[in-house]
Amino acid sequence: MNRNHETSFKDPVCGMEVSRTTAVDEFTHLGKAYYFCAGICREAFEAEPEKYIHRHRQHGIKPK
Repeated sequence: MNRNHETSFKDPVCGMEVSRTTAVDEFTHLGKAYYFCAGICREAFEAEPEKYIHRHRQHGIKPK
């Protein structure tokens, strides 16, 4: 694996780009790992994950 092409992730709270190696914190919610730039972002996500997870609309389902 070439580390120069490491996958980046967006911190769901602040939007900062992080990778598995640069992330300060990680939290698993419903089987998916989320990566964070700081502990405070993870704490905010852990308290209200539904506030930060963007759900895709499916055909025929109206957003709430």
